Amino acid sequence: MSAKSPPPLEQVIAQLKALGEQLRARRKALRVSSTAAAEAAGMSRVTLHRIEKGEPSVAAGAWANAVAVLGMALRANETRDGGDDAPAALPVDLTNWIPARVRLSDYPQLQALAWQVHGTDTLTPLEALGIYERNLRHLDTAAMKPEEAALLQALRTGLGAGSASPGAPDV
Repeated sequence: MSAKSPPPLEQVIAQLKALGEQLRARRKALRVSSTAAAEAAGMSRVTLHRIEKGEPSVAAGAWANAVAVLGMALRANETRDGGDDAPAALPVDLTNWIPARVRLSDYPQLQALAWQVHGTDTLTPLEALGIYERNLRHLDTAAMKPEEAALLQALRTGLGAGSASPGAPDV
C-alpha cells in the first residue's frame, strides 16, 4: 500500500472551519450558552470559541468533547479509491442526539404529558424521559411529529431506559 500525501493545509483548515460553524449553529439551535457548553465539555469558553472559529491548533480531544457535548457524532470518511474526493466538511451525525435541555414548547406530546410541571419551560433529558415513560398510556403516537419520536428514541437509547419504539409500553 503506497503512502498518500496529506491534503493541503488550506483544505484541512476549510474543513475545520466548516465543522466549527456546524458546532456553533448546533449550540445556538439548542440555545446553550458558550459558557455552559464549554463547562460541560470540560474546557474554557475561549477554547470553545477557538473551536467554533475552526482553529487547527486546538487539540483533537477538545474538538471531540465539543462535538459530544452538543449531542453530535464525529465520523471519519474513507475514500474508496485513494482519490481526492474527500468531503468539503467533516460529517456530523444528528440522528441520535440528546439535547442538554428539552424545551416543552418544541414537543407537543411531552408538553401535554407534563401538565403538572410549573415554573419552567425546559426539562433535563432524564426528567423528559421519566414523563414519557410514566405516561406512555396517554401518549398519542399518531399525533407525534417525527422530531418528537426521534427525541424519545434518543432519550431511550442514550439513557438506557424504556422500549425501542414510541408508544410501546414495557411489559
